[in-house]
Amino acid sequence: MSLIAGCVVQPPATAVRTVVQPAHVAVAAPPVVSVYVDPPLYQPPAIAVAWAPPPMLVEVPPPSPFVGAVWTGGYWTWHGNWVWAAGRWSAPPQPGYAWVQPYYEHRDNVVVFVAGHWSPPGVAFVPPPLGLSLAVSIAAAGVVAGIAPIGPPGVFVPAPPGSRPGLIVPAPIGTPPAVVVSAPPVTNVGMRVQNTTINNVTNNTTVNNITNVTNITNNNQTVKVVAPASATASGRPFEAAIPASAHLAAALPPVVHSMAPVPASPKPIAALPADHQPPAATRGTAGRGYASYGSRHSCRTAGCRGSPAFAAALRTSGTPRAARVRSARQEARGSDGLADTGAGSRGDVPATEAGRRGAAGPHGARGRSSNGA
Repeated sequence: MSLIAGCVVQPPATAVRTVVQPAHVAVAAPPVVSVYVDPPLYQPPAIAVAWAPPPMLVEVPPPSPFVGAVWTGGYWTWHGNWVWAAGRWSAPPQPGYAWVQPYYEHRDNVVVFVAGHWSPPGVAFVPPPLGLSLAVSIAAAGVVAGIAPIGPPGVFVPAPPGSRPGLIVPAPIGTPPAVVVSAPPVTNVGMRVQNTTINNVTNNTTVNNITNVTNITNNNQTVKVVAPASATASGRPFEAAIPASAHLAAALPPVVHSMAPVPASPKPIAALPADHQPPAATRGTAGRGYASYGSRHSCRTAGCRGSPAFAAALRTSGTPRAARVRSARQEARGSDGLADTGAGSRGDVPATEAGRRGAAGPHGARGRSSNGA
């Protein structure tokens, strides 16, 4: 037996690099800013926000302090960041006015948002049209951007308390965000709201080729919140009938107790940031027949610049224009038999002060209903 001598070539030693993974650090959510909002008496213009609103918070309404009170607030609104619009009982500003829930829509990877507001009799909510051009709102100084909406395009409400940030819950137009407060938290897409029937909104509008097929009427008093097992944090499917009224839905026991803080100040802020306020002329007619996006409702209510009584009073006055406008408004209201209803007489009652009948609200007015109760 012979051995063949030769060279054995060893492969080069493999360099081993130790990669140290940084430890996972749970980033604390920024503190919630809670405010009272003075809602407009008209449909405000839509704004575009680059990231989704946070999951809902828990805010249990106290008993209604007076007959005809409406639970407003209790949702996320935009003021350079998503801030919590604290819930409170309010009297309609005029007989026949209806409360319109905030509108959230996932469109082109941003959120199209319309703040909650009062709607005059006979004026329906008009969804922002597809051709509407909106610049993305600028965040306030120091605000860290959140997560873009995660979910299908179309109308939605924020996710239940304790959910994964960025997730949205598809829902028909007019759905109170509070309907998901008692639902389990979600970690994946899949939860949705069905069969909403609220207020004076017709819900057969197609948005981004997503049709909300339910017509909104006042006949059905509940909505259905459903989620597959793959969507919930518990891994169990969920289905429940939830009251369609915001105050009843908000009063249901939550799964996650993420409580809404009480606003630091009782003074309400405007519904929109200063850079999104409509023109002054628009605000003058707002809530008195004006509707956004080309609605054909005419301005005919007393005090509106377009009403016949207002125009007649303005023509017959010989005083300077500023004084004529004020005087004409007063005469128009008097001739049409309507009382003045300024911001100080709207009877808003914060949740923290609503335990006694007729408690003073942020405006300093005694709580009262539109029928004097």
